[in-house]
Amino acid sequence: MLAATESAIRKSFVNCTQGEAKRMAVPNDLELRPWDDLDFLGWRDPAAPQRAYLVTESDGKLVGVVLRAAAHQTGRVRRSMCSLCLTTHLSDGVSLMTARKAGPGGRQGDSVGTYMCSDLACSLYVRGKRHAGPPMPEPLPQPERIDRVNAALAAFLRKVAE
Repeated sequence: MLAATESAIRKSFVNCTQGEAKRMAVPNDLELRPWDDLDFLGWRDPAAPQRAYLVTESDGKLVGVVLRAAAHQTGRVRRSMCSLCLTTHLSDGVSLMTARKAGPGGRQGDSVGTYMCSDLACSLYVRGKRHAGPPMPEPLPQPERIDRVNAALAAFLRKVAE
């Protein structure tokens, strides 16, 4: 992914108003992000941990979506798998992330969801730059795993845009 500016990130959101995009908490360390290793930029809002944001490139332009993480059940140890990168996490490492649909559907309350790494670091997990525990054997070579993440993300974004 190419490095993005705060202004470009704010303009990229398709499922929120301009006012909401103006008020969102954009990371202040954009210049330190490992852009070459990112398929998308994802972050959680420090003031509202259930709120998350995802920005990626699609057809040569930035596309951003506002996400909401479902509350985790406490007291249960479980393994969960991210639908994007297929990384398996213990406990609360995977969250159901929902996005309000863009356009009229979203204004009527329609949303779509998928299970994602809670820290939105799928790009780093698939490249072996971050680990969620003992690695599980992966038969696909890394370039194909990266393609799989991008295909799953594109499918999710298409559902948001419908």
